[in-house]
Parts: sequence; C-alpha cells; structure tokens
Amino acid sequence: MDTEPDHSGRKRRGCLVRAVVAAVVVIAAALGVTWLLTRPPALPVIPAQYLPTIRSAAARCPEISVPLLAAQIDAESHWNPQADSGKAQGIAQFDPDTWAEWGRDHDGDGKADVWDPKDAIPSQADYMCELYKEVRHIPGDPTQLALAAYNAGPNAVFQANGIPQIDETVTYVQRIEKLVPQYAQTYAKQIGASASPSASR
Repeated sequence: MDTEPDHSGRKRRGCLVRAVVAAVVVIAAALGVTWLLTRPPALPVIPAQYLPTIRSAAARCPEISVPLLAAQIDAESHWNPQADSGKAQGIAQFDPDTWAEWGRDHDGDGKADVWDPKDAIPSQADYMCELYKEVRHIPGDPTQLALAAYNAGPNAVFQANGIPQIDETVTYVQRIEKLVPQYAQTYAKQIGASASPSASR
C-alpha cells in the first residue's frame, strides 16, 4: 500500500532551519555591532613620510621629544601640510609674523617654505625650544607653558603668569597632553623599541 509523502514534516523542518539561520545571523550582527561600538579607538601614528623629519627635529633641544612634536602637529593640523586657518598656515600652523622670524630653509632647497613639512617641522622644534627658555621663570609645568605660548603667544603667557584662561589654549594644551602618551606608544612600535622614556625621544 502506497503512503503519501510527509510534506508537512518536511516544511516544518525547512522552517526550523530557516529560523535557526536567521537567529544566527541576527546574533552575529548584534555581536559585530557591539564590537564596533565598544572596541577602543585606534591610536594615532606618525605618518611614515614625516618620521625622519620628526626624529631629526626632536633632537634640536632636550626639552622636546618625538611624541610631543607629533602630538602638537596632530592638534595643529592633523598632519595636513596644506592646512590654512586663515591666520596660520602649514603642518605646524605658523602665523606669518612668527614664520618670518622662525621659518628656516631646513631642506636646503633655497626657500624657507611654511607649506613644506621639511622646513616647517624643524622650525616648529626651534621655536618650541625657544619658548621653553622664555617661560622657564613662570610658575607651572614648562611643557604646558611652552605649548600655551605656541598657541596664544608668549606675551599672553607672560601677562597671565601661567596658562592664559583662553578656551582654545586650555583645550589645545589638554589635547596635546592626552595625545603624547598615545604617540609614545605607537612611536615605540614604529622604531621597534620598547615604550620607555629613553625610547620616546
């Protein structure tokens, strides 16, 4: 005696398989979204094309370091050599008057070019070295004071006898201080060294 095929059972099994697959997809998607939302942000890295220039510039005086210059450039221009705020220009964001005094032809092409990182970054380092000297008699952290002077001008720091309470300047100093250890970590990896104070120069 012939029996009818059990189509209803086959349909139930098919529905069950589809439901299981759909549940797996939903769970996987949820886990992926959770991972994207909770993973720590990527640490900043010195662009490879600027690393030799940064390392050379950081050797210009003992007060500055590779992570400090890198963090400062990040805060100034986000590594954009064509950055132009309308008041300041280039990767290190020199205003025209400061560049006229501190800009130098460091790459030997016959022109001190604010738009050329090979000129601007060493000039930034030279200016920072000078600012450390100028603020050394003011109470407070020398690095914070030098950074504040770079942002707001030395006279603003002298008049405030410390970091001037200018929102932009306060935020600038805080941002760089947050970035310095992050750049120290990634720079150590870039040069294949351990993340130690001596390796961060």
